[in-house]
Amino acid sequence: MEREVYQYLLLAWFGVAACVFIALQFLTAPYGRHARAGWGPTIHRTAGWVIMESPAVIVFTACFLTSDRRQDPVAIAFLLLWLLHYVYRAFIYPFRLRGGQLRMPLSVVAMAFGFNVMNGYLQGRGLFTLGPARDASWFADPRFVVGLLLFLSGYALNQQSDIILRRLRAPGESGYRIPSGGAYALVSCPNYLGELVEWLGWAMLTWSPAGLVFFLWSAANLVPRARSHHRWYLEQFPDYPPERKAIIPWLY
Repeated sequence: MEREVYQYLLLAWFGVAACVFIALQFLTAPYGRHARAGWGPTIHRTAGWVIMESPAVIVFTACFLTSDRRQDPVAIAFLLLWLLHYVYRAFIYPFRLRGGQLRMPLSVVAMAFGFNVMNGYLQGRGLFTLGPARDASWFADPRFVVGLLLFLSGYALNQQSDIILRRLRAPGESGYRIPSGGAYALVSCPNYLGELVEWLGWAMLTWSPAGLVFFLWSAANLVPRARSHHRWYLEQFPDYPPERKAIIPWLY
């Protein structure tokens, strides 16, 4: 029964990703530099990030702990790679943010919370229970090797880009400056590019429908937001480097 429900949810998740991509062509999520009134009650940004990202850790880990693959080396590798990203994103990154007492709408937190619950379930149950089990020979498969290289490269790019952004502000400062260094020489949002590369790698190294839909979801969300960031930079800074693209070097 769960397998059938899972398949329907997975198909629906592909469809919702397409709808989100279309909607974000006309709407920019109202947090960060794009914050604006009219989206209901707000919460401190740090608390918001912890609340909305923590289900990705909790749900995915629960799927692992309740499966019969807890001793499988490949399943353990999937868990560790997932936690490498999400423990940082949920419990470290929010406390490193600078920008004073910035707030974000509870509606945005609620939507992201719901996404991470569903995505954590689809990834975790698919990889640890409902999808095919993989033995240790998977570590030598080209799909895993290339996917792992992409995942780690994207993670490193995301980390480097976050560090550059964080250093633009002194503690308590809330203004914006033009970032430079690293991949900022090429694109306005290398942190988002890093995440896209990460989740493309995840889709390859897991070789799963859930991994693919997560990559598509990431692109549906991050590509329009990168375009909004890029347009904002151009509007705010007359001297913004004209050769930069939004998220894909030399192309877009």
